[in-house]
Amino acid sequence: MEPDIIHTALIEVLQEIQKLSDEECPEITGTTKPLEALPKFDSKMWPVAIGMIAQKLEITIANDINIFCREKSCDALTIDETVAKIIQLVEAQTSISKPAVAVSAK
Repeated sequence: MEPDIIHTALIEVLQEIQKLSDEECPEITGTTKPLEALPKFDSKMWPVAIGMIAQKLEITIANDINIFCREKSCDALTIDETVAKIIQLVEAQTSISKPAVAVSAK
């Protein structure tokens, strides 16, 4: 999956959530940290955003994964870091779903 497609989808979803929540939406760039920059984008909103992003990109993101922060430290991620995290998730799913190919030795 192309990073630009993920980047665009991510920003569109975040803008839509802010609009639907009647909250301000500052300009979102690759260095924006949604958990810090978007008003009221909290633990009630990020799961909704993750579901919308997964649906828009037609991928699966497990319920226990927060794509907006680092796993162990809970440090907020930038949009660019979130894109990279989504790419890692997609690649992991792709490698699991591909059957192994038997190679015969000659």
